[in-house]
Amino acid sequence: MTKRITEDKWILYRHTNNFNLIIQMAVNLKTHAASISKEDRKQLLLELKNQGFYDGRNPEMPLDAISHRINTLESFMFGYKHKIGRNKKFMFNPLGNLFLKNLNNKNKISKIFLTMLWGSQYPNSQGTDRKIQIYPWRLIFKLLHDERLKNKLFSFEEAYYVPFVKTINEKTYEELVKNILNLRKLSNEEIEKMFKKREHVLVNANYEWDYYLCKIFESAGIIEKEIGETICTLNQGASKTSRKLRRNVVKMNPNVESLYSKLEENYPFLETPLLLSDPQKLQTDIIRDIHNFYPKELLEEIGETIDDRKTKLLNMAKLIKKYSENHDGEEWDKFEEILEFGFNSFYNVKAHGIGGAGNTDIECEYITEKKKFAVEGKSTKNKLKDLNAGRLGQHRRLVGAKYTIVITPRYVPSIKYDIEDSDIVIILASTFSEYLYNHFDNDVREIDYMDFDKIIIDNLGTDVSTKIAELTLNKFASITSE
Repeated sequence: MTKRITEDKWILYRHTNNFNLIIQMAVNLKTHAASISKEDRKQLLLELKNQGFYDGRNPEMPLDAISHRINTLESFMFGYKHKIGRNKKFMFNPLGNLFLKNLNNKNKISKIFLTMLWGSQYPNSQGTDRKIQIYPWRLIFKLLHDERLKNKLFSFEEAYYVPFVKTINEKTYEELVKNILNLRKLSNEEIEKMFKKREHVLVNANYEWDYYLCKIFESAGIIEKEIGETICTLNQGASKTSRKLRRNVVKMNPNVESLYSKLEENYPFLETPLLLSDPQKLQTDIIRDIHNFYPKELLEEIGETIDDRKTKLLNMAKLIKKYSENHDGEEWDKFEEILEFGFNSFYNVKAHGIGGAGNTDIECEYITEKKKFAVEGKSTKNKLKDLNAGRLGQHRRLVGAKYTIVITPRYVPSIKYDIEDSDIVIILASTFSEYLYNHFDNDVREIDYMDFDKIIIDNLGTDVSTKIAELTLNKFASITSE
């Protein structure tokens, strides 16, 4: 038996090359409000079949077909899966929601999809080896704008080199360009010999790019593709299916050039991606941060109104981290300011920053119930190590508050013992911002504090972040599994 060559490469989700199917799946998932039991999921698949987007031969309509399509949405940055109990839910991210709001404008769709790809990174939740740490599509688009490559990339060049790039810096990028230029000089016979030596892995790499991704990207209006002459025929898999290796060439679609320039300037391809193995953050929070990519450059490009409230809420956790690493008074004031803004986003809460020694950071009035609560912002470069429940209680009594909410990016587990049997709860900054942001992004302008208050009253002395996250998902997510 011939031993297969295994190499670390980008894992590309390749269950469809139909951009319209991806769109229709997103639409159906967004509008499918019912709990998806086994029968419900069959109904969703039947809807795709009736719409002409599913032609599976199996009359039983296997439910993994729906799972593959949901994973495709996640891989292209429409949103992410989150598990609550036995249910997995799909949360559309800001770009996914923006995409669905502009379905009737092909020009805007192209630019939004380009931005989705721009925010896509390795590592991700799709199974690519964690040693690969790169923004893959930023690299490809950079190559498509390299004048030394004549602003184009042949499919065989992409397949041979690009999906095996694990990390990138200026030096390795120059080496990559040099390798591509050298490969470009070779004859068809020389290229065939090179591909035959690593036939198994390279035929898959070429098939993923040429048959799947290029068709999606071209339909989305991001690239233009020209079919070239056949170089050779390669065998794929145990069945030895024949696949043609061609001199197909890809260029960037001129319609997205202006946005490309803005994105490359502000979010360069050399940027370091977030690591899912960050020891100071839960993986679910990291995935949420990845999907919070929502650049103002896109909004300006497509003429979308820039809502400062959305921008602030979306970046709240990042700003808290930024302010925690700057120890001058001005940055601390900004930290308190953004928390004050967050609580004033509830229509029935009036928040006012106090701060200073011996005071709570923010005094809040829950207008509907005619009671007060206190907010304490605890930002730190590392994990929050301790909380003085007695001091927080004193701050609370000074303003006549019923309870204290502590907002922090992260903390050590022992903090939970510090607040046991107290009128204090903890909410993670990313959880707080996600809850508020989703209301704005779904045009819910009257955000009622009632749900927050009930969770807090019923769970004093604990971290209520999970319960707030569940509240967000129950309001805005689509259920994707039993």
